[in-house]
Formats: sequence, structure tokens, C-alpha cells
Amino acid sequence: MSKKVLAVVSNHGYWGVELTGPMRKLEAAGYELVYTTPKGARPVALPPSYDTTYWDPPLGYHVTTPEDAAQVVAFKDSPLLDDPIDLSAWFPERPYYSSATFLRDLEAYHQRLRALRQELDTYAGLLLVGGSGPIVDMVNNQRVHDLILGFHGLDKPIAAICYGVACLPMARDMNERRSLIRGKHVTGHCIEFDYHDGTGFIGTDFNMGPPPYCLEFMLSDAVGPEGQYHGNFGKATSVIVDYPFVTARSLQCSHEFGDQFVNVLDHGLRRYGW
Repeated sequence: MSKKVLAVVSNHGYWGVELTGPMRKLEAAGYELVYTTPKGARPVALPPSYDTTYWDPPLGYHVTTPEDAAQVVAFKDSPLLDDPIDLSAWFPERPYYSSATFLRDLEAYHQRLRALRQELDTYAGLLLVGGSGPIVDMVNNQRVHDLILGFHGLDKPIAAICYGVACLPMARDMNERRSLIRGKHVTGHCIEFDYHDGTGFIGTDFNMGPPPYCLEFMLSDAVGPEGQYHGNFGKATSVIVDYPFVTARSLQCSHEFGDQFVNVLDHGLRRYGW
């Protein structure tokens, strides 16, 4: 098996431990992380994710532990993040239906995606890192969707945490238009964890107030009556494995999330947490 994992990280801010937590577990198991960002810019950790004085309003406590802050500070300026793969150059853009050469353009688009499957096959799995940034440039990003579909088509593990999970119900084959997670058991940011105000991003001073959608409702609808969303509110962590998906609710789950991702990759784990 390949010992590389592809990690998708937002250009508008990732939550530090949601990258470093699973990264440390994967590296300890012998895996190398290869990074890609939507526009190829270096990803930046959200400042609260390495600030131990940051008070999380929904949860009512300081969510960044000294250990996690130290881990993030030690990695956030690493040269490993200097030259991520530019996803916008790597994956093609789906053509507009109004294009004068739409049919040929669409055929070329699908041919390119088929060719890219060979490149994706060199990776053992996919990691979608969370934080508020994915709301801006990952969740409704067609190239991220095609990346997810590519790993799904290869039957490789797809791991997502916090708002990285929001990419999953949006990733759909444009012929079938059916949710990939329909019938699956998943977790993600429950409504009790959502801000009322203050959702912010790197690279802009725009404050959109609460998140633009309730992830819990998106996931509950996308899994359909055959599946189930597990918020596990009131429990310290929520990590769900329903192969090929590994989903985690929020930053508190980062280390357990990494453990179970490794268990999926190395030990064939197919079900966990439900």
C-alpha cells in the first residue's frame, strides 16, 4: 500500500489541531502527508487554534489546550506547507452548459478526470481538514468534489473533520446527483456547536455571523432514511467510521480521529462509533 495521504487544506484558515492531530498519528504510522490547497497558496492556521486563552462561546470553555497549541505552533510555519499542490491547476473546471463547445469540453473534462485517477491511486487515502476556512473555498468547490469522487471511485478511505465534513454531502456525480453519504453513518459539527456570531476567516475581515448553513441538518438530509447522523452532543468526542468515510465532529476529536484513520488504513477497520 502507498504510504502517502493527500490532505486538502483551506486557503482561508484551518483549525490547527484538526491538521496536526491526525498528521501526528499518520506520521507515527509511517505515512507522509502531501498537501493541496484550492488556489495553491500556503495554508494558514486560524489564530484561536493556537491561543490557549481563546474562549469558545457555544462550548463555554477554553478549547485550545496547551499541548495542542504547542503542537500547532511547532508546525504552522513548517516548510512542508510552503508549496502545496494547486488544486485549481491540477483538476479541471467543469464547463458551463452554455459553452459553444460544451459537448467536446465535457468529454475532455471527463477524460482528464479518468487520467487523474491514476495519480490518486498513488495515495492511500484523503484527509479533509476543518476550520472555518472550508466554508469559503472547499465546501462548494467542484474540484474538491471531484477529488472526493475520485477517491470514492477507487474505494479509498476519505477522512473529514469539522467543516471539512461539509464537503461530503456536496460531492456528487453530476449524472446521478445522489449523495455519496446516503445510507451512511456520519458525524459532524452539531447545531449546539455552531456560533451565533463571529464566524471569521483568514485573508478577509468579513464576519458572516453564524455559519451559512447548519451542518447537522445538511448531513441528516444527505444520509437519508437509510443512514444516520450522530451528533453525540454531551459526549466529549464523536468519531464515526462507516467505510470509506471517517468523520469527526470537531477539534476535540482530532487525536481520536487520527487513531481511527490509521486503523482504517492499516487494520481494515470499517465500522466504529455507532
